[in-house]
Amino acid sequence: MTGRTRRASPPARPGYRDRRPVRSPRSRLVAGVLAAAATASLLVGCERGSADGSGGASTGGPGGCPSVRGRAQAAVIRAEQTDVPWNGPTTGPAATSGKSLVYVAQAMINPGVAGAAKGVREAARAIGWNVRVIDGGGTPAGIQAAMSEAVTLRPSGIVIGGFDPGSTTRQVSRANAEGIPLIGWHAVATPGPSRRPELFTNVTTRVEDVADISAQWIIAHSDGRAGVVLITDASIPFAKHKSELIREELATCSGVRLLSYENIPIADASNRTRWEISTLLSRFRGRWTHSVAINDLYFADAAPAFRAAGRKGSGPPFNIGAGDGDPSAFQRIDSRQYQSATVPEPLTLQGWQIVDEFNRAFSGRPASGYVAPVHIATAENSQGATSWDPSGYQEAYRMIWGR
Repeated sequence: MTGRTRRASPPARPGYRDRRPVRSPRSRLVAGVLAAAATASLLVGCERGSADGSGGASTGGPGGCPSVRGRAQAAVIRAEQTDVPWNGPTTGPAATSGKSLVYVAQAMINPGVAGAAKGVREAARAIGWNVRVIDGGGTPAGIQAAMSEAVTLRPSGIVIGGFDPGSTTRQVSRANAEGIPLIGWHAVATPGPSRRPELFTNVTTRVEDVADISAQWIIAHSDGRAGVVLITDASIPFAKHKSELIREELATCSGVRLLSYENIPIADASNRTRWEISTLLSRFRGRWTHSVAINDLYFADAAPAFRAAGRKGSGPPFNIGAGDGDPSAFQRIDSRQYQSATVPEPLTLQGWQIVDEFNRAFSGRPASGYVAPVHIATAENSQGATSWDPSGYQEAYRMIWGR
């Protein structure tokens, strides 16, 4: 949140269920969060293929790390709020005409990348621009070829959709030299303008916020006693950085053990995840109580392995996705099928923000500086919705553009 004065929420966008937050019995207990201080022991997470020699999390006795757990519970309650009004830009340049964008996707099988692309297309229709999506297929060669094609098309602007611009330095330099503005979606680690690489802005939530709240959900949900598997894609710098931050936050609770740190590239997830999950279930059995992955899609691929092992869809392990929040993740959460929570990117909103940022670039204005707040979606507070966005953003952007 930016600290601006709250206004009454505008009408919810079509298809979005705008509800007051519904809190679980666990959440309602947090009003009396423990005040006792505790010293958190830093734990070293196990790399892939090695188990935690301590034997994993204990589920007996009182919860671990009381002070850390109290802060985590309070943070989770704030993030579960659903009645979040629009606190983004309300002023800016009117719509420019006749523009074209190319969205270069890291891989359209990545739900976050695809969801942001959908938002860009929707917003482009609203402002009157053309959009073309080129799929990089999740491989370095494919992404480089897609960027080369994008620059050759000489569009008004190019979106770097979910990949490291450093992997396409030649194409980025060509675009910069030809005066084609570049806007990233999860392209670099931080939101806002970037000089190296040269991006007009990068649209993303703050990775620190997403990582912290994902780990805090595990700490709060487990009462500070958990055995955790963490899944990442180390080939994507943004994702690897996120998983390192998650590991650091988990380590602040002395009752949490990181059982395994798994590197499964998103492009290989459909082939590798089921086998990896089966192996982990055999190794850790009841010690594995919670999982966190840098992308929700891993839990879609993990479900058959959990099911084959006779695990209940409602857990344990209790699984949270630290990013994206595509419709299938919401469906798994609502039906309690091997995913308990997600920290969803407001994907459609971010697509609209990308178009608005391009409009500012084309008009010679600076980037808006807007960063969306983090949110946790569970079965209790989503109640059948398949996405999450703050209310009122479409109306605000249309008003800015005069559309």
